Amino acid sequence: MKQEVSAEIITIGDELLYGQVVDTNSAWMGEKLGKIGIKVKQITSISDSPEAIEEALDTAKLRAHVILMTGGLGPTKDDLTKHTLTKYFKTHLQLHQPSLDNVVAIFKKYNRPLTVTNQQQAYLPASCTPILNTLGTAPGMLFEEEGHIIVSMPGVPFEMKGMMTNHILPHLQAHFQLPEINHKVIQTIGLGESFLADTISDWEDSLPTNLKLAYLPNLSGVRLRLTGVYNGIDDLEDQMMREVGKLSDLIPDYIYGYGEISLEETVGMLLNGRNYTISTAESCTGGLIGHKLTSVPGSSMYYKGGIIAYDNYVKINELGVEQDILDKYGAVSGEVVRQMAEGVRRKMGTDVGIATSGIAGPGGGTPDKPVGTIWIAYADATQTIAKKLNYNKSRLLNIEYTALQALNLIRQSLPGPVEE
Repeated sequence: MKQEVSAEIITIGDELLYGQVVDTNSAWMGEKLGKIGIKVKQITSISDSPEAIEEALDTAKLRAHVILMTGGLGPTKDDLTKHTLTKYFKTHLQLHQPSLDNVVAIFKKYNRPLTVTNQQQAYLPASCTPILNTLGTAPGMLFEEEGHIIVSMPGVPFEMKGMMTNHILPHLQAHFQLPEINHKVIQTIGLGESFLADTISDWEDSLPTNLKLAYLPNLSGVRLRLTGVYNGIDDLEDQMMREVGKLSDLIPDYIYGYGEISLEETVGMLLNGRNYTISTAESCTGGLIGHKLTSVPGSSMYYKGGIIAYDNYVKINELGVEQDILDKYGAVSGEVVRQMAEGVRRKMGTDVGIATSGIAGPGGGTPDKPVGTIWIAYADATQTIAKKLNYNKSRLLNIEYTALQALNLIRQSLPGPVEE
């Protein structure tokens, strides 16, 4: 019989509480646990102290079947997790030879002397199941007690991920009878969360009871995550794909991809599919659009280059913007960004040109053009499209939003079908 299994994540380290290190481990673990049907009930960050660790464990055992801990397993005196767990489970430390062999091999590989302190990392609580750390010197530990599975792993993200992927997740799947669960992610842009919810409310209300929708807004739009649990009747994959199809028919203009695809990846696929090339002329975004486009592997197939035309001299002499147009309308105007997009396309010899000009802030605004006034433009062989944006955010957010809207303008404006 399938069972509902809950988990709690405990991250250990004063550096987390002081804000010196951002906890990315919990988000990653929560996502991976959710994919195998284990729901995270709580995430707790605590200090490097035996009292905090013991109290957190006592509390977590009241509400979770699985407790995953990260941090505090290093070789220094402030790493107290292993010794605290040894006391907590009323056991003693003993040498785990495979872990010692692993530590010796790592130090030999980097031609470093093996210290007594590092050798001590191979001593583990006798009652635990050791988890070999092939990416570092600190082994993991798995305890089973009164129906609970408690795991302690290093806080170093890539070491934790290796243990989770190769050992912990398979162990949990084998240990528990987990329900079949599936996720579908739909990436949207162009509608805020509340407007999107209103637009698709009838579809959402009609979802089968075993399917749930979550709204996950971010800078690039709103991720819709459809989660399905097998109901013993329908084929879960087919059932979910039918609902995704209905949603796609409902808001086709706002969906830019499915799964964990980025907007810049989608734009790259659209350009590649049409065998198009693109160039960028950026003023207020300072090269961010070019950076996003080139962050995608294989982008050299379609991205040819860009000009950061921050000064009007560059707009005139490199992009061919007319002095009269600048004098009449100003650098932040639809007329100027149109000429910038056309000019960079012409200069770089590309199929598409994209341009930005705006007042990112915090200064530089006027009553007619306050901070957050941005113009973007798209140009190809048959059309030039200019669009005005109005933001009232911080400088970096204005720049980020502008780059994303420029990418979306490319997505919306590319003509013609994809080449076979």
